[in-house]
Amino acid sequence: MFNALYFRTFMTLVETGSFTQTARRLEMTQPGVSQHIRKLEQYLQKPLLNRHGRRFTLTEAGRRTYDYAVRLFAEHEYFCHSLDDESLDSGECRLASPGSVGLMFYPFILGYQQMHTGLTVNYSFAFNSEIVADVLAGRHDLGIITEPVRHPELNCDLWHQEPLCLVVPADFTGTGWTDLLALGFVNYSDGLQHATQLLRANFPDEFRSMSRCPRQGYTNEVSMVMDAVARGLGFSVVSRLVLETSPWQRQVKELSLPQVVHETLYLVTHSSTELPRRYRRLLDEFRDQRRHDLYGYSETAE
Repeated sequence: MFNALYFRTFMTLVETGSFTQTARRLEMTQPGVSQHIRKLEQYLQKPLLNRHGRRFTLTEAGRRTYDYAVRLFAEHEYFCHSLDDESLDSGECRLASPGSVGLMFYPFILGYQQMHTGLTVNYSFAFNSEIVADVLAGRHDLGIITEPVRHPELNCDLWHQEPLCLVVPADFTGTGWTDLLALGFVNYSDGLQHATQLLRANFPDEFRSMSRCPRQGYTNEVSMVMDAVARGLGFSVVSRLVLETSPWQRQVKELSLPQVVHETLYLVTHSSTELPRRYRRLLDEFRDQRRHDLYGYSETAE
């Protein structure tokens, strides 16, 4: 019969190299340690030790059993931590966001995970509708979306705002709406919405609708929009997250505009479950870092 205590005793014996020290560490008697080892050998039907008086060496089966025991108890420890919703630095995080957010948030999470090795993160890049469907189905605990959603089974809360940027080719010399019309627009999934918001606020006398602006192409991958702009194919309006993480940021430039317009990001969770605390700290630390990068302050510093 499988008994995890026997594996624990054997693992401790290998690590201490002594029946006496094993008994002391596990608060057992020495005969009790010997009995656990015999029971484990009977269960596995293999000798685990080559005994040499009070000393011993491991058989091949013993070495493999020790490796298994280490994995067994490491997995057990992780499982116990994963059940603790109060733990800040251990357990599983399952979340999704659009690419515009994930381009910076996912690398941040990887660095965060390196500092907190008890965390396991499963991150998906998806569109808003897919994220909402996955949270409803329980495939993600948390979704970050760019449009608010109303659903009786979901909570949707404002989380963070990122400035929108009007990006043009680096050699673009125009400044007005007419110059932008001549250049044309490179679209993506949220492109028309973002462009309408930013251009209406900054060209109120000239801008009427994005339908009047020539389209120079479309891609469902927002990061690749920057490649098109860098090649001089058109302008676009993207979140600053996209601009700051783009490998083409030296081949484009941001036009300075008088009115700042933001993309609002929302957190969506299932209303029947309470989000573990580890999510809140992860979200807060990223948002504080972004506020510091953008404005020179963080929420914790206020």
